[in-house]
Amino acid sequence: MSISPEIPVTFACGATMKNRFMLAPLTNQQSHEDGRLSDDEFQWLTMRAKGQFGLVMTCAAHVQAVGKGFSGQLGIFSDNHIEGHQTLSAGIKAHGSLAVIQLHHAGMRSPAELIKTSPVCPSDNLKYGARGLSLNEVIQLRDNFIQAAVRAQKSGYDGVEIHGAHGYILSQFLSPEINRRADNYGGSLKNRSRILFEIINGIRAACGDKFLLGIRLSPEKFGMKLPEIKDLCQRLIDEAKVDFIDISLWDVFKLPEDQHHQNQTLLEHFTNLDFNRVKLTVAGKIKNSKDVRTILEAGVDFVTIGRSAILHHDFPMKVMANPEFEPVEIPVTKRYLRNEGLGERFIDYLKRWPDFVEKDDTDRHNRS
Repeated sequence: MSISPEIPVTFACGATMKNRFMLAPLTNQQSHEDGRLSDDEFQWLTMRAKGQFGLVMTCAAHVQAVGKGFSGQLGIFSDNHIEGHQTLSAGIKAHGSLAVIQLHHAGMRSPAELIKTSPVCPSDNLKYGARGLSLNEVIQLRDNFIQAAVRAQKSGYDGVEIHGAHGYILSQFLSPEINRRADNYGGSLKNRSRILFEIINGIRAACGDKFLLGIRLSPEKFGMKLPEIKDLCQRLIDEAKVDFIDISLWDVFKLPEDQHHQNQTLLEHFTNLDFNRVKLTVAGKIKNSKDVRTILEAGVDFVTIGRSAILHHDFPMKVMANPEFEPVEIPVTKRYLRNEGLGERFIDYLKRWPDFVEKDDTDRHNRS
């Protein structure tokens, strides 16, 4: 079925997204080290709202100080962060976009030199130098996710996304390889996913049925098992406590890494589920107008855009206006990225990807 990217999306909670474009929650390292919002991060995100992304998602915002995953990370673990979030949510919503914050804890992936202590994990992990959480600390972690959602609601956000992907702490709980707990939070998939469902239920109880609630999952890497993630999605659909599931596929067009499940594409493993009233979005190399339409026609409700949103703050407008739109070729200059609303720290962060940022600053790509 062909779905135009201009058509709005209405979630079960009642929130309406004006089109089919979501800004991916992108690490950008632009905020202050204490987690407070910076002017550069405000500029980056509100410029995407101005560019007509129907839903603007913040970068991963950590719910505990010890859960910080990278320098310059936005935080939501303290009431001291609320003022900045009020400014940000209002700035996003001023352009008619839904404002959503991603709730995050890096777990074993928190750099010890950044958090000034050993990182934490569901179980002791020698590779990452992480210590296992006590049962009381697991309960505290759960409660801190819920408290962060309450803080987000007070800050004016339309909703939150729980980060359960990419090997961060909730993904670590889900992994049978990383999670070796012997209590109610380890062992079976039901136990390993217990904290996730307790967080979801707690947010619903605290923030109500009208608060937009999503969950990000990834089906591969960091010990994830594709059949388990599909089972998890089915339970999320059946329990109907979340409004959308955000699947990070790395590449929406690829086959699963597990050869036992290559009878269909990785995307088809999820679009073949009956999502009922829960919406599905996916991320991973959706670069141009053709890709957007292909993914929407495959049964995805809305697309999550990363790289092309960096290159074009108004990517949705360009795609809706031109069915043949292709993004500017990389590498691009620093000047180009500054004009697209990126601060210097974000530009420096992008240099870790080869051929993204032009080495000299001659503006060979001064195009809108």
